[in-house]
Amino acid sequence: MITRKIALILAGGRGTRLWPLSREFYPKQFAKTFDKSSTFQNALIRAVATTGDLSNVYVVTNKDYRFHVLGQAEEIGFKLSEENILTEPLKRNTAPAIYFGIKCAVPEGEDALVAILPADHVIPDLAKYEKVMETGLSIAKKGYLVTFGIKPKKPETGYGYIKTGEKICENAYKAERFIEKPDLERAERFLREGGYYWNSGMFAFRACVFEEEVKKHLPEVYDAFSSESWRENLDEVYEKLPDISVDYGVMEKSEKVAIVPADLEWSDIGSFDSLYELLKKDPDGNAVIGRCYLIDSRNNLVLGERLVALIGIENLMVLDSGDAILICPRGKGQEVRKLFNKLKENGEEEAIVHKTVYRPWGSYTVLEEGPGYKVKRVTVLPHKRLSLQMHYHRSEHWIVIKGMAKVTKGDEVFFLRPQESTFVPPGVVHRLENPGKIPLEVIEVQNGEYIEEDDIVRIEDDYKREQEP
Repeated sequence: MITRKIALILAGGRGTRLWPLSREFYPKQFAKTFDKSSTFQNALIRAVATTGDLSNVYVVTNKDYRFHVLGQAEEIGFKLSEENILTEPLKRNTAPAIYFGIKCAVPEGEDALVAILPADHVIPDLAKYEKVMETGLSIAKKGYLVTFGIKPKKPETGYGYIKTGEKICENAYKAERFIEKPDLERAERFLREGGYYWNSGMFAFRACVFEEEVKKHLPEVYDAFSSESWRENLDEVYEKLPDISVDYGVMEKSEKVAIVPADLEWSDIGSFDSLYELLKKDPDGNAVIGRCYLIDSRNNLVLGERLVALIGIENLMVLDSGDAILICPRGKGQEVRKLFNKLKENGEEEAIVHKTVYRPWGSYTVLEEGPGYKVKRVTVLPHKRLSLQMHYHRSEHWIVIKGMAKVTKGDEVFFLRPQESTFVPPGVVHRLENPGKIPLEVIEVQNGEYIEEDDIVRIEDDYKREQEP
C-alpha cells in the first residue's frame, strides 16, 4: 500500500566540471553562480512542491556537505530535520545513493511514491515542473520506473539520450533504449529523426518496484543493505558497493521503464558551455557576471570576482574565482573535468577548497597569507557560534567590522562593537559568537609558527565536530 509521496534530492556531486567556481568541498549545487539562490536551494523548493510536506523531503549527500545542506535550507526558510539529511560515507554514484535513500526514508513493509531530483538542475518554471512531475508520479503509480525526457533543442553532445518505444498512454512511452553521450553527427541525426530525448536524470517510481529491480539487476547493492545491522555498519556496507549510476545499473536493464516527455526549460549545468547557454547575452553575444569591460569582443563567457577586461577576444571562456583563473575556448567545457583531476593528482589545494570556506556557523575568506601570518574575513551567522577552542601555535587578533561579537577569552566574556578589537594569545581558550540578528563580520589576523586549520583543540562544539572542517 502506498502511504505517501517522498522526494530524494541527490546532492553529492564533487564540483569537478565547473572548476574554479566550484571545488571538491564546495561543489556546483551549492554555488550561487548566476542567481541569488543555489541550484540545491531551487531543488529543495521543487521537492517541497512535489511532496507538499518538508518532512517528506530527504537529501542524500556526502558527509562533508551536511552543513551546506542545513545552512542553505535555513537561508530560504526551510528547517530540515537532521534525520532527513542522509550522509554517505563514500562516493558510490547514483544507484547506491538512491537505494540508500529509499532504505532510510521508507520503512520496511511500506511503499511510497518516490521522486528523484538531482540538486544541480536549473528549471526556471516551477508550475511547469509540478505539472510534469504530477504526470510522472501518476505513471509511476502503475508500476513503471519513470524517467523524464527533455525534448532536444539542439544537437547536444554533453547529455545522454533515450529513444522512445511504444506508447503507454497520452503522456508516456516505453523506453526503447538508452544512449550514451553521442558525437555531433549522431546527435544531429537524433534531432532530425525525432523520438529521442535528453536523459534528464530525474525519476519517479514506487519504492517497492525500484527495490525489486535493484534485487534483479544489482544484487550486490540489494544484498549489502539486507542485513539487520547495515545502519550501524554503513562504512563497511559502502566499501562493498559498486560505483555505478542508476542508468547503467537499473534503468538500461529494466523492462519497466517509461519515458514522460518534459516540456521544460532545463539544464544540469554540466559544463561552462551549458552555463553560457543559460545566461543573458549582450548584443555581441557575451555572457558576463561581475565587473567586465569588453572592447571588440564577441560570444565570450566571463565570470570574475575581480575586474576583467577583454580586447579583440572571441569565443573564449574566462573564469576568475579570485584565487584561480581558467581560460579556454567555448566548446571545450567538458574538458574541465580532466583539468580538475590533474590538479588533484598534483596536490593543488585550489582543487579542494575555495578561498571562501563554509562552516556550519558561517564562513571565512582568506584575504592574504604568507610565512607566519594569515588574514581572514570571518562571517558568523545570526545566533551561531564557533567552537570553544584553543591553538598551540598561533595567536589571533579580531577586529569587528559589522555586527556585535560576543567573545569568550579565558575566564572573560565580553562584547565587541564595530571598530573594537581583542587579542587572543596562543594557548588561551576562546570562542567567537554572534548574538545578534545580522551577520557578524570580523577581520582575523593570525600569527605564529604554524597557522594551518588543524591547529585546533576543541573543548566544546555545537556541531559535534572533532577536527576541522
